[in-house]
Amino acid sequence: MSPEADGDGALAHGGHLHGDPPRASTRVRWVLALCLLPVVVLTVVGLVTLWPTADQRPDRIPTAAEGSSYVQADVLRVLPEARLLEVDVEGSGFALAQVPPEALAAGVAEGDRVLLLTIRSEEVPLVWVDFVRDAPLGLLAVAYALLVVLVARWRGIAAIVGLVVSLGLIALFTLPALLAGQPPLLVALVTASAALFATLYLAHGLNARTTTALLGTVLGVALTAVLASWSTRAASLTGLTSEDALLLPGLAPDVDMRGVVLCGIILAGLGVLNDVTITQASAVWELRAIAPGLGRWELFRRGMRIGRDHIASTVYTIAFAYVGAALPIMLLISLYDQPLTRTLTAGEIAEEVVRTLVGSIGLVAAIPLTTALAALVVTAGAVATEPVRRRGRAPRPPVAPAGPADA
Repeated sequence: MSPEADGDGALAHGGHLHGDPPRASTRVRWVLALCLLPVVVLTVVGLVTLWPTADQRPDRIPTAAEGSSYVQADVLRVLPEARLLEVDVEGSGFALAQVPPEALAAGVAEGDRVLLLTIRSEEVPLVWVDFVRDAPLGLLAVAYALLVVLVARWRGIAAIVGLVVSLGLIALFTLPALLAGQPPLLVALVTASAALFATLYLAHGLNARTTTALLGTVLGVALTAVLASWSTRAASLTGLTSEDALLLPGLAPDVDMRGVVLCGIILAGLGVLNDVTITQASAVWELRAIAPGLGRWELFRRGMRIGRDHIASTVYTIAFAYVGAALPIMLLISLYDQPLTRTLTAGEIAEEVVRTLVGSIGLVAAIPLTTALAALVVTAGAVATEPVRRRGRAPRPPVAPAGPADA
């Protein structure tokens, strides 16, 4: 059987011949570095200038009155008529604890681990606070980490490290900066940029492909920020749509609640945006490796075929993620006898609608931007690499043309 060219121009002969992923030339890497340099500088400057000092942060609020403390206990018996629990308190032995009707309705049962508050002045000094969830949540976290490492190996470990760094950034910088009254838009952009550097380069390595995906993501984040800034004002999103949101300004007067909504919109779609850009960059690189003769336009066109499939799957992923998060609010509002348009434009739902639409627009726009950047970078002075046979039978040696003696 003679070798035949496949759809990408690669030769197939019982197996597949693939080239190594093309390496960008030194000149291209320098151009990418220069394009990224302003983002790096602005991110570092933003972290330094926006990082709140101890004096700028609001005082922490105790969750228990003076003389009270939290204890953990095991439920021995439920007394629903008396709204009491018989519990075994750590280090104290048997005791009674008050329990509200909603906790009984939630299904508190014998053997449950619960958190209680001691109130010395009460006749029954122990009061229900919540279930203790340390064990199941810890088990889920360990199972998730092990599965990621098992499937993705070293890259999975790097991805988990990047996730931890990003969550640490939010805890140490983003939340304190918002509480201190720093500009929410700048806080969101600096957080997004710093998190992208950590997650992308740790998980995918320091190379031209990752840098291309990072540039595409930065463009998508910039577009999302512009749309989020406009939409929060145009839709009059106040951020004061829940009991917690109404409580926050009283505890931290410097917080801009509309800015909190803006910051949340920008950060909400960051993970999905990162996913599609790295996928598009990798797709273009692999297309170039399989078919080195493809030009920029053909690479872009074929990459966008993959991108369109990605758009079709991720758009409803974002929508359903937000539906799941806002489901209790949606159930409550659906009980009211009012037109659908009024339901969708109510403050609680409007925030989720804006978050979904703005995040989806940024995601869709980032796909062609990243694909175009990748097609440009991968064809601009790429260093040729020797093809490596991945699998299949060894190619047959070439047959010399018949000479006069063979006739």
